[in-house]
Amino acid sequence: MRIKLALGVAALTALSPLTAQATNGYFSHGYGTISKGMAGAGTALSQDSIAAATNPAGMAFVGNRIDGGLEVFSPRREYTVEGPVSPPPAFSLQPGTYKSSRNGFVIPHLGFNRELSDTTSFGVSVFANGGMNTDYSGESGGPFYAGRTGVNLEQLFIAPTWSWEFSDNQAIGISPVIAYQRFEAEGLQSFAPFSSDASALSNNGTDDAWGYGYQIGWQGEITDTLRGGVSWRNILKMNEFDKYRGLFAEQGDFDIPQMFNAGIAWSGLEDHWFLLDIQHIRYSEINSVGNPLLPNLQAAQLGDDDGAGFGWDDMTIVKLGWQWQQTTSHAWRAGVSYGENPISDEDVLFNILAPGVQEWHFTGGFTHNFSENLDVSGMAFYSPAKTVTGPNPLAPNQTIDLEMYQLGASVSVGWKY
Repeated sequence: MRIKLALGVAALTALSPLTAQATNGYFSHGYGTISKGMAGAGTALSQDSIAAATNPAGMAFVGNRIDGGLEVFSPRREYTVEGPVSPPPAFSLQPGTYKSSRNGFVIPHLGFNRELSDTTSFGVSVFANGGMNTDYSGESGGPFYAGRTGVNLEQLFIAPTWSWEFSDNQAIGISPVIAYQRFEAEGLQSFAPFSSDASALSNNGTDDAWGYGYQIGWQGEITDTLRGGVSWRNILKMNEFDKYRGLFAEQGDFDIPQMFNAGIAWSGLEDHWFLLDIQHIRYSEINSVGNPLLPNLQAAQLGDDDGAGFGWDDMTIVKLGWQWQQTTSHAWRAGVSYGENPISDEDVLFNILAPGVQEWHFTGGFTHNFSENLDVSGMAFYSPAKTVTGPNPLAPNQTIDLEMYQLGASVSVGWKY
C-alpha cells in the first residue's frame, strides 16, 4: 500500500506543472471522472476512491478499489481594452484584444481505498487544482508594459482518509489534507512603485509552498430512496511565497480557502439517480485573493497585510447531476452547474492575470464495466463564454472586458480488488 501511494504521489507531482481545471473561481467543478460527469455532484453518493476530495465519509461506501485517470483541458482566455491612452498619472492599457497562449493542459488524478473491517476503511485521494494560468505575449509592451506577462498557479492535494460506518448506511470520515502549491509571475514590474518589496514582485521564477488542513464529512441513507451528505474543509494554512512577498498580501501569504459541500441523491425512479449539491467557497477570507484593488492600492502597498488582491467574492455553486444504469455493465451521466463568478466589475484590471469568470458547466459521462473488477469511465464538459466588463480603475476613461470559455474531457480506470 505504501509503495502504491508513493508511486501515485510521485506521478502526480511530476505532472503537476501542467495542471489546470474547469473552474469555479480556481477550484475544479468536480473531482474524479465519475463526479465530473455529473457537474461535480456527489456529496451524497460516492462511487470511486477520489470521493474524499468532495466528502471523506463517502469512502466508507466505495469498497476496495484503485482509480486513476487523466483529463485534457482547454481554457480559452482573452481581454479587450477600449478607450484612449491617457498620459500619466493614469495607468492606461493599450487598446485591443489580447489572448492568453496557454490553451492546453493534462491533469491526472488517482486514489485507492481499502476496507479495514466491516465498518472502517482507509484510503488516499490525490487530486489537482488550478485555473490561474495565463501567458500574454510581450507585443505592444505586454499588458502592463513590462514584456511577456502572466501567472501560473499549480496545486496538489493529498488526502489520506479514515471512514467509519457507525450505523447501517451511516458514515463519517476525516481527511488530514496535505497541500503543495507552486506559483510564478512575470511582467508585473510596472507595479513596483506600489509594492512593499519590488525585488519580490515579479520575474523571480517559481516559488513553492507546503501546507495542511483537514476535511470532515457525513454521508448516509435518509430513506430507502434518499441519501444525504455534508462536508467541510477548513482553511489550508500554507507557507508564504517568499519570492512574491511584494505581490501577495500578508507578505506572500496564499492560504487555500475553506469550502462547504451539502447534497442529496434520490433513487426513486428505477435505475436512475438524481443528485443536487450546493457548494460554498470562501475566497473573501484570503486577503491575497479577496482584497479589492481599490481602495487598498491607495491605502497600503502590495505585500502589506491590507495590500491589494484580486477582489474575489465568495462563490455558491448549485450542481445538478443524473445517472442512469442502463444495464448491469453500463451507466450514463449528465450534469449542469451554476455559480456567479467571483470577479466584480471594479476588479477587472488585476484579473487580466487570473480571469476566473466561469459560471455555467454542462457535462456528460459514462462508466462501462468490463468485468466484476475492471471499469472505465469517461467525461466531457463545456463551459460557455462569460464576459465581465468594467472600468480600468487606474484610467477610468477605458473599459476592460475579461472573457473565457472552457472545454475538456477525461478518462479513468477503476480496479476493484
